[in-house]
Amino acid sequence: MEKLQKTLEEWKAMLDPEQYNVCRLSATERPFSGKYNDTKTDGVYHCVCCNEPLFDSKTKFDSGCGWPSFYAPIGESAMTEIRDTSHGMIRTEVKCARCDAHLGHVFPDGPPPTGLRYCINSVCLNLEPRE
Repeated sequence: MEKLQKTLEEWKAMLDPEQYNVCRLSATERPFSGKYNDTKTDGVYHCVCCNEPLFDSKTKFDSGCGWPSFYAPIGESAMTEIRDTSHGMIRTEVKCARCDAHLGHVFPDGPPPTGLRYCINSVCLNLEPRE
């Protein structure tokens, strides 16, 4: 996969303010506020910054955390994981492997078959419904 690189100024011109703050500055949208938190639409979730496929809706589940949750990415190479020690916590941040957009975090408290919960900001995603 070829890396997509842009300056912060280029990202700022391309994204709306909330997308920019979350995807490029690692902010977080308010819980239960995202457009995909409750959606059940069948399809594929793509990175809002580079359109890379990230999650299949078949892996989405209701975790009650306030953000869309998935138990697996669409492929092993879809994202990168980074140790995050901000805010006095130890977590694992997930970023889009193609453009390094901050997506959210992954936790080891999800359902089978992976036992993982990818807690993802809706603002980072575009859902392309299946026909």
